[in-house]
Amino acid sequence: MGGFAVRDGALHCEAVPLALIAHAAATPAYVYSAGLIRDRFARLDAALAAAPHRIHYSLKANGSRGILELLRAAGCAVDVVSGGELYKALRAGFTPDEILFGGVGKTEGELREAIAAGVKLINVESEAELRLVSRLAADLGAVANVGLRVNPEVDVKSGHQYIATGERGHKFGIPIGDAASAGRLAIALPNVSLQALDMHVGSQLSSFDAFREGTARLVELSMELRAAGADIRYLDAGGGLPVPYDAEEEPDLAAYGAIVTAAANTLGVELLVEPGRFFVAASGVLLTRVLYCKESGAKAYVICDAGMTELLRPSHYDAFHRIEAVSPRAGAGAVTVDVVGPVCESGDFLALDRELPGVEPGDLLAVHTAGAYGYVMSSQYNARPRVAEVLVDGTRWAVVTARETYEDLVRHEIPVPQWREA
Repeated sequence: MGGFAVRDGALHCEAVPLALIAHAAATPAYVYSAGLIRDRFARLDAALAAAPHRIHYSLKANGSRGILELLRAAGCAVDVVSGGELYKALRAGFTPDEILFGGVGKTEGELREAIAAGVKLINVESEAELRLVSRLAADLGAVANVGLRVNPEVDVKSGHQYIATGERGHKFGIPIGDAASAGRLAIALPNVSLQALDMHVGSQLSSFDAFREGTARLVELSMELRAAGADIRYLDAGGGLPVPYDAEEEPDLAAYGAIVTAAANTLGVELLVEPGRFFVAASGVLLTRVLYCKESGAKAYVICDAGMTELLRPSHYDAFHRIEAVSPRAGAGAVTVDVVGPVCESGDFLALDRELPGVEPGDLLAVHTAGAYGYVMSSQYNARPRVAEVLVDGTRWAVVTARETYEDLVRHEIPVPQWREA
């Protein structure tokens, strides 16, 4: 199934030594296992076999074209949340009927693009957005297929407050108490066709209770809207499957599948799900090289060539990522260190007070479970070019996103502005 393992004393991605990739493609770099992604798709697909279903990968977790084409070849569809993601999905070969378009703040231009493309569903998040979609569809001589993203207002047990999205008062979705009214509006509007109810209760859920309670509320609402004339064809359970970053257990896919397929079968509709992190998080490592080791006061620091510009999650979410040496030094004793980057910010770190085997400048480190919300959240802060992305498939590997150059940092600057009068 691929993945990362130590062979002959050195860490490999599938059959390729990470040291070989670092030498040829330089560091920092993201490295992804194709086999692990395929395996996760196949296991989730099997867990949903009890109902007609379609898996729509949430592109926001990792939009690398190499990964998108890999998932498309496996039979996956896609979920996007911006016009740019819609463009990337179409460019990677997904057909419009394989694309869901979500997001709480879609612009008029983005909605027009989605309607013109003929995406499978636009998941709307307010009555104002419904009216706008209907007006834009009328302008284009079209009928837009829509779903209502409903906030089911359930108790969400998530790893961080920033990734819980289905509780009362969150900005996402139509509050459950207002959803029936929004549904009746969708039925009445001339240029939209209400075909789905959708939810996304959060990410890294420690319990499936939110799925059970949320889908039950969607089923009840679907029946009410059907009675009012809606042609409900889909139940969209969203994403949220957790992945282990430290010592957590893998999610029970059979239990999850039983909950969401039962809800879809109650309605006799196709089930849609939108996993992102589940497919790609464990498939990726951030490969970084140690630049310096130093002490300051009572602190020991390992300073690397990757930091918050490459992986924002530790400083933004206080996220834990396991770190190991690619080629551990024999007999190196464990030391407690802060693993930090080169960015001029005190918040630039990959790990704090972490016990690691002793390393020296020039050693390679692998930051694990970095395939989701890693490269896509990276930046050019401190004028640091974004890094390369590498895909490994068995014994072969390829750069699928080139490392940026200094020229890329200034590509869109206009050296001689064309001034205009007010």
